[in-house]
Amino acid sequence: MQVLFILFLIAIALQLIFLVTFLVSLSRKTEAKQLHEPPVSILVCAHDEEENLKQLIPLLLEQQYATFEVIIVNDRSNDATFDLLLEETKKDHRLRMVHVNRLPEHVDGKKYAITLGIKAATYDWVLLTDADCRPEGKNWISGMSQYFQEPTQFVLGFSPYVRKEGFLNLFIRFESLLTAIQYFSLAIIGLPYMGVGRNLAYRKSFFLDAKGFNKIIGVTGGDDDLFVNEHATGKNTAVCLDGGAAVYSTPKSTWRSFFHQKIRHLSVGKKYRFIHRFLLGTFMLSWIFTWILAAMLLILNPVVHYGMIGVFVFRSLVLTIVLHACTRRFRQNFETWTIPFLDFVFSIYYISTGLVALFTKKIQWKK
Repeated sequence: MQVLFILFLIAIALQLIFLVTFLVSLSRKTEAKQLHEPPVSILVCAHDEEENLKQLIPLLLEQQYATFEVIIVNDRSNDATFDLLLEETKKDHRLRMVHVNRLPEHVDGKKYAITLGIKAATYDWVLLTDADCRPEGKNWISGMSQYFQEPTQFVLGFSPYVRKEGFLNLFIRFESLLTAIQYFSLAIIGLPYMGVGRNLAYRKSFFLDAKGFNKIIGVTGGDDDLFVNEHATGKNTAVCLDGGAAVYSTPKSTWRSFFHQKIRHLSVGKKYRFIHRFLLGTFMLSWIFTWILAAMLLILNPVVHYGMIGVFVFRSLVLTIVLHACTRRFRQNFETWTIPFLDFVFSIYYISTGLVALFTKKIQWKK
């Protein structure tokens, strides 16, 4: 019993260390120093995205920015994406299409499409997003470009999910917020480990010099986080926390599709650098064991363990404070009162998806 309580206190202590670190790092002011607006190439890869592109293209072309182009890579689409792009490119010289009609063997389609798009880019800074994403407003490029300065090679942007009704949507927004807090915080303290391709920028010259995705070209997924994980450092990476530069994405609508997506992401995470796997693993294991050990202590002790409950409640309070503070920093509205319950659900979710991802060798891509 005493050993369990000690282990419980260790798990709580680790949780508090991480949470306080997240809060302190995200409380820092990130100063943008770029005074001019370097030209930017926006890159979007699209596979059967006709309807999404009808909405996205106008939003990209109306960005208030001096010099930019929009490159849409039509990745072997079966719908009318090609015809749409053919017509739209005639209307605005800033819009260009790269067409992919075949995929080389043993090559990941998304990485191949991105590579062709980057090679076709006119400008050095490439800003990536997805066809189902929507910029917060007309200042997305200008918000991200404030950090396009020497010696920066990567700029990590924020990409939350659209708020809808239902518990699944609530949980997805909670999980994505927690992920953003982790990768932004570690990047700020000099340990960048991932970005999201829905809102990510890096230099074309750096990508080509690093030989692009050569080392991970056959891996399903990882076109954003694995490339960042391999090449990003504390000196060459900046973060953009400006809410006006956020890019919103539509979340999955079923638990099955959501779990498949997260298992794919977690499976790719096995290829992260050791230091990142160690830190992220320690954080998540301490989270899980906080709940497991608390349950065991309550079951084994017929008398309510008031000390344990007090420590546990304190940890939950700190978690709520951190998430609430971060939502304000990201200019997001989140149902703070649901965090204690989501805290519990997240521990169960991570155990199940983590175990599946750990033993999954082959991942299939699903839209």
